[in-house]
Amino acid sequence: MIVRRRFIKSASMAAIASAAPGIFGGASYAEKVPNSAGDQPAKLKAPAGACDCHHHIYDAARFPPVEPGGAIIPNARVEEYQMLQRRIGTGRDIIVTPMAYVTDNRVTLDAIKRLGPNARGVAVVHPSVTDAELKMLNDGGIRGIRFSIAEGRKGATSIDMIEPLSKRISALGWHVQINMGADQIAAAADLWNRLPSAIVFDHMGHVPQPAGMSHPVYNVVRRLVDKGRTWVKLSVTYDNTKDGPPGYADITKVAQAYIKAAPERMVWGSNWPHPNETTKPDDAMLFDLMLKWAPDEKTRHRILVENPAALYGFAKSA
Repeated sequence: MIVRRRFIKSASMAAIASAAPGIFGGASYAEKVPNSAGDQPAKLKAPAGACDCHHHIYDAARFPPVEPGGAIIPNARVEEYQMLQRRIGTGRDIIVTPMAYVTDNRVTLDAIKRLGPNARGVAVVHPSVTDAELKMLNDGGIRGIRFSIAEGRKGATSIDMIEPLSKRISALGWHVQINMGADQIAAAADLWNRLPSAIVFDHMGHVPQPAGMSHPVYNVVRRLVDKGRTWVKLSVTYDNTKDGPPGYADITKVAQAYIKAAPERMVWGSNWPHPNETTKPDDAMLFDLMLKWAPDEKTRHRILVENPAALYGFAKSA
């Protein structure tokens, strides 16, 4: 009977850990996760309430792509994302509507609902969105709108939409999230200074290599950060590193510079399931980069817990 009780207790604890990632203060587990290389847990113990501030959910069976041929990443549903949470130990997350869904945010709203109060989202909308629709998105956990604009490629949004939508969502306390090339960001410096809402730059502003911090985009983003209304997502993508794994030495220098300048304006994101990368990176290794980027534990706690709580409206204490 004693053995049986111990078995039941262990099984129950495992079930709770599986259902609520991060509840045990950042414990992580060895697990093979779809759209991620490797299977070992992160070396960095995530603090309680650590937030992955950038990932996507795709669910073709329940939410088909809006347009024929839309690129849906397989095995990137809520269920698979929860496997990633268990592997790296994060307990909060920000779901960003991917390009394949254009302005259909149902997959993101559904994921927020399923993941619960520790999830928020970033939507994609057009200027035709109604006030009632914005309220519905807000009630569903949306806290910002994304503009993913690649030079020379047609997307769901365009640069001329940013300013009018920024004015409309500012009253909600939302931000505009910018995913654009480094040259595009630098060329639009006047636009960023006109926006009434907060700004979040994806993927460190796509600071290119080997130019690194000598590229004008770095100074443009830094000046905005210094004004106190701009945030930067610390994340690795295929286009902002030449050195690559395991050390990502080039992008590590950029991340360290941003963190040294304004740790209170940095957040971290996995970018899972890495939609633009044919060779999927090791997400535990990416998370462990925070040990290099922010060696000080208090600074890491600020970036992983406190800053996301302020930006996305989570409770201050995990």
